[in-house]
Amino acid sequence: MKRSWNLFYTQFITYNGYKTVLNGLIATVEIAVLGLIIGILIGTLIALVKVMPKYKIMPRILNRVCDVYVGFFRGTPMVVQLLIGNFVLLPALGIPADGITVAIVIFGLNSGAYVSEMVRGGILAVDKGQTEAGRSLGLSSASTMVLIVLPQMFKIVLPSLLNEFITLLKETAVVGYIGLRDLTKAGDQVRGVTFSPYMPLLVVAAIYLLIVSLLTYVFNRIERKVRASDLR
Repeated sequence: MKRSWNLFYTQFITYNGYKTVLNGLIATVEIAVLGLIIGILIGTLIALVKVMPKYKIMPRILNRVCDVYVGFFRGTPMVVQLLIGNFVLLPALGIPADGITVAIVIFGLNSGAYVSEMVRGGILAVDKGQTEAGRSLGLSSASTMVLIVLPQMFKIVLPSLLNEFITLLKETAVVGYIGLRDLTKAGDQVRGVTFSPYMPLLVVAAIYLLIVSLLTYVFNRIERKVRASDLR
């Protein structure tokens, strides 16, 4: 026990490893939060295209584009998407961007592909009578979707969205492939100071476990409150 404490003190206090881990944790949370926000926006737009009537040519073209988008981001590993975005697309387009910006964008695009299916399922789960009621009140199709269907849909998909955030948080462990220092990479750098992997790996794992456990508790509370409000 004493040896473990001495090792922890040396790596995280004497060599300021806690600062490295803290900065990595901030990057991890930033990527996950902003990535989910982008994912929700993109996923909602794709879902709206998916449920749009396909009587005209433009909705059919948009639907096909969305199919290709979702197929690519769901069919390829996250780390490959990061590498393509950072080392292929950015140089080809001549767009200057730092690692964290690339990670946020790629995580957002990836999340959008998964969120789109959640949102589409949520829209289809809303009783069609709600749409008919909105139209009978004189609302347009767009107004009915925004004011009546989408609010109910988000209640339905809320648990899935919260789980998506936890998934993104853990998947940020791959951003070290593009030279970004997230929580996992920070632990690896602390390990490099003393060449002892034991304590840094345990600390990083404990931080992930603590965050996920707290988020799971909070999300369960939110879900219960949402369900209770629906029963009133």
